[in-house]
Parts: sequence; C-alpha cells; structure tokens
Amino acid sequence: MIATQRIIYCTNIECPDPINSVGDNVCASCQTSLVYRYLWATGTQGAKIPVGKTVAGRYEVVSTQIWLDTQPGTPPDVPESVPESVIPYLRLYSQQLHLPQVYGFIEDDILLLENLPIDETGNLYPTITQLWQQTTAVRQVYWLWQILQLWTPLLEQGVAASLLVPHNLRVQGWCVRLLELYTLQAPTLQQLAECWQPLAATAHPSIASHLQKIVQQMRRTDSQLEKIVVQLNQLLLASVGELPLSLKVIGNTDIGGELTQNEDACFPNSEDTIDDPLLPQVSIVCDGIGGHEGGEVASRLGLQSLKLQIRALLSEIAIQPEITPPNLLQQQLEASLRVVNNLICNCNNEQNREGLQRMGTTVAMAIQLPQQVQTLNGLRSSNSHELYLMSVGDSRAYWITENYCRLLTVDDDVTAREVRNIRQLYRKALQRPDATALTQALGTKDAEFLRTTIQRFILEEEGILLLCSDGLSDNNLVEQSWRQYALPVLTNNLSLKDAVDSWIELANHKNGHDNISVVMTLCRLVKETVAPVAQLSLLDKTPKETAKEEIEPELRIELKEPQVEQKVEPEAELSESSQALMDLYNTAEVNQKVVNEEKALNRTKNRGKGCLMIAGLLIVLFSGTGVGLFAWFRLNPQSFQQMCRRLPSRVERICPQ
Repeated sequence: MIATQRIIYCTNIECPDPINSVGDNVCASCQTSLVYRYLWATGTQGAKIPVGKTVAGRYEVVSTQIWLDTQPGTPPDVPESVPESVIPYLRLYSQQLHLPQVYGFIEDDILLLENLPIDETGNLYPTITQLWQQTTAVRQVYWLWQILQLWTPLLEQGVAASLLVPHNLRVQGWCVRLLELYTLQAPTLQQLAECWQPLAATAHPSIASHLQKIVQQMRRTDSQLEKIVVQLNQLLLASVGELPLSLKVIGNTDIGGELTQNEDACFPNSEDTIDDPLLPQVSIVCDGIGGHEGGEVASRLGLQSLKLQIRALLSEIAIQPEITPPNLLQQQLEASLRVVNNLICNCNNEQNREGLQRMGTTVAMAIQLPQQVQTLNGLRSSNSHELYLMSVGDSRAYWITENYCRLLTVDDDVTAREVRNIRQLYRKALQRPDATALTQALGTKDAEFLRTTIQRFILEEEGILLLCSDGLSDNNLVEQSWRQYALPVLTNNLSLKDAVDSWIELANHKNGHDNISVVMTLCRLVKETVAPVAQLSLLDKTPKETAKEEIEPELRIELKEPQVEQKVEPEAELSESSQALMDLYNTAEVNQKVVNEEKALNRTKNRGKGCLMIAGLLIVLFSGTGVGLFAWFRLNPQSFQQMCRRLPSRVERICPQ
C-alpha cells in the first residue's frame, strides 16, 4: 500500500490484514463493516491543528475541528480519574439523543467528543438558522419545543448557555443536536427569548404571530417556564394536527438458532389478528431474563399486562374534554410500568427467587396517542401525532428515514451506570467484562428501585419506528443493515412483513445466539383509505362532547365538534394464566387455542402457576378500573392501602407501597 494513501483499520481483532483504504465500506480481508467515527476536537487548540495532519498517530484532521479516528477498534486515551470539566457530559448521558459524549483526550488541552451532528461523510449537519426559512411550520415549532425541553436539565448542570450559541445548534431532520457543551454563567429565560426573537419574526406565516407572543412572554422578568411550555405545546399540536397520518405495524419473534425456548415476546406478532383494537397505535417488545423457568413467563406476563393497562389508559384519555398534557401522560405510563414490575416481582417472591434467579423482562413500548386537537385553521383533528416511547433494559427503538437511522433509546446496563455516576468515561466503561450486564428490568427489584425512561416525540415526517430485542441490535447490526431492510419499505419496494422476516433471518445468521423480536411501524403522512374513525377504534368509548379548550388568549381557536362513529371493540386477548383466571370471573367466550396452551403451560411450570394466577387476578383488577386506580393511589395512598389490606394476603403484597 502506498505510504501516502489514507488508511483506516478494521475493528475485527482477528483480522489478518486490518489495513484498508479510507472510503471502503467493508474490510478487504475479513468483510467486517468498517467503522468511520468522526470526532469533534474542542477548544482553541483543536481549531489550530491544520487539515491533513495526523494527531497521536491515529486521528486524521479532515476539516477544522473534525477528526477521523483511523483506529476505531483501539480504545482512546482517557485519564484514570474523571476530569471535572467533563462531568456535565456524564451527568447528561441519558440525553444522548441530543448531546455529544466524551470520547478521549489529547494531552490536557483537547477534548474529543463523539455522537455528534456529523453525517457519514464527515460533514456537520446544518444549523437551525441555516434551515429555518426553508422548513415547515410544524418543524419550526418542534425545534423550539426540543430546545425548551433541554433547558432545565442543561441549566441544572451549568451548561444551558450551550442553547444560546447558533453555531452550536444543529439539526438532523426533526432532531435538535448540540455540537458541544459550554460551561458559562447560567443564562436566563429572557436571554433564551432574545435568541428566539429573530426566529419567531421570520417563522412560517401560520405560526409567526403565535411564536412572537410566546417570545414576548418569555422576555418578561416574571415569566414562568411551565406556562411557556403549555403554550408552545398547544401551538405544536395545533400545527401538526393539520397533517394526515397513516400507520401500519408488523412484528414477529423467533427463537434463534442456538436456544431451546423463546424468552422474547412482542406485539404484534404473527399470531395477532389485524383487527386487534390496539393496532396500529401500540407496539411492544419484551425480552425475558431468568432462564427457562422464568424468562418466558416474565416477558409474556409483562406484554399482556401492559396491553390491558394501555387499553384502559387510552379509554380514559378518550373521554377527557381537554388535551392531556405530556407530563401527566408520562406519569400515568410510568405508573403502568411500575404495576407490571410489582406483578413480576411478587412472582419472584412467591417462588423465593433470589439474585440471578429472579425473573424479569426488558421492555420497549411505543404508543401513538390519537388525542383530538384543534388545528390552526379552526378544524378538529382526530390525531395529535404524539408518540410516547418507554424503555427499561436493553431492548431498543430506532427511527429510520430515507436519509438516516437514529437510535432513540439508551441501554440500562453497567456502562451507562458507570458513566451517569461519574465513575468512568464511556469508552473506558465499555472495556469492563460486565459492560453490557443489565442494571434495570421489570420485576427483578421493587418498584421503588425501578428507573424508567419515557420520551415523547411528534410524528411530523415519514419513517419507520423499529423496536427490537438485542438479538437484532447486538453488534450494531441495525446500524449496519438498515439501508438493505428499511429503505426498500420506504420506497415501496419491499413489504413491511418481508422486511421483518428478512431482518430476523439476518439476525439468525449474524447474532443467532439469542432470541429475536422485531416490530416495525411504517409512518406515512397520507390520508388513510379506511373510515375516518379508524384511528379511534382502539378506544372503548366515543369521546364525550368536548368543551371549548381553555387556551391562552393569543392562541385561542374556535372548536368544532367532531362527528365520531361509535364502535365497540373486541376483548383483548389475555395471557394463558390470566385467561384461566378470567374463566372463573368472566362469562365471555375464551379462545380455545389459548386454553389449550394454558393447560400445556401449567403441566410444565407448576412452580409458577400460583403466582401467575395471582398476577392474572391483578390484571383483571387493574384493567377494570384503568387509570382510576393509579389516580386513587397517587391522590390518597392511605385509602388505597386500606383497600389493598382487604384483599387476600397473597394479592395484597403486590399493591404499590
């Protein structure tokens, strides 16, 4: 190889000849996908190093402050103790959808960052100001909404000034991403308003006056962030509600090539009917842990319990006369996860499971919430385009468009724990032998120790939401293969079902050591060909007549009553043990296949029968009252506990404490 030729090394430690030319996609020797990791060199010293120079024998300067690591398989140099200057990056690790992470150091002067707003060719994504006047009204509001959501966590870490630097605010499609964090004097909300002022003045005509009034309120010394957030959310939903939205979801699970049982569970899967009332708004992936005697039980129990609770939650929301705010919805969804956690945890206690024998499950769950909203043009939309994403463990969610694939979730593993607790930098923590061991799962600990992640997104572009277990995501398989298996779906050259099947086949070939679950939701901004009420079919009741929303005067829009056809949905299918218990308390018809499966399960899992039947009773209990029980417990815990004490002793212990 010519000495002056640009080279990049293969990451496969067993590769016989790891040297490749920059620009190649796979290693010529072992066919491993080559990793192009572009880094940002912070500070004035990083900006002074000329383009073309190689630093520390591995970093090639491709443009000002953008370096390519030509040896991505070799850990970077990091100090033994964590420098104080990088603590904000570590504290904000959970915000990596928007923020960069520390990669390494060059002596003491230059900090190298990864997870950057840089494309695959090493070019920075554009700034907000560069794209502002060319983008849609919805996206303009959505960008500002994300900045406001980042304001408080960045302010708490002393780096909120990072949101005031135009060059620092980059956008990858809908997503706002920061280039680096600036530790400066804490800014005020009024200073943030000053930065927004020119954006509001040149915003899309349909939202310009609304944005300007919000900015004016922010500039007042007595402005309150909570009220600003409410108004901006109203404007966001009013603008996105004018867009059509069509969803299609397909999922499946596979045992894998090396295991004897499937501890994964997903919704939907090949056995679910297309008229399930939760489709296409809900998708779930659960990956059970605890071995043959527990993992598959925990994942199926978690899946079925979540389905029942989400159904009840959506029914409650449907009859609300006003929009349910994001913070309240997040609290209710978190309560649902804690209930599932307590159900599985009680099963562990009943069976005296300790330590690694305790069963549990990861979960990645997405709910597209079809709240009715009033649009800017004064009409009533049946869908607010809100997507809520919940995750515990290492099951993942990705957002894929024709231009990029973006990981939305953060794994709950030892690596993340070490970084958040400021014990190690990310790349250093990855070298631990237990780096990928889970630190969070539903059911392994009491709910008070559960750490859930709930995010809210707005569907304002076409794309694919992918949920999967680590049987697919291991070894960066999604990042390497999304062009082959997702792009053809977006261009109508491959069906969603074929894409799911192909991805499972690939995972069996590359990651066949584990079970595999894949659920893909195709999001199109087109009108549905079905009846207009289809998006409300998952609700048990039609909405009551809605009162006029109490909107701030500057955002007031006259409401028009929607005409919604009443539809009664079928009963959701229960898990085997839950269905068996339902037979005793419910005269509804039971699917014979479920009954047969339950009998077979009971013959092979006598130890888990008792606790699962208790769990089934609690599922009935919670599904009957839905969100009302959550509200009762939160508003009057003493009264709720008195009710729990009247239950049988084996049931009482599952009630939230």
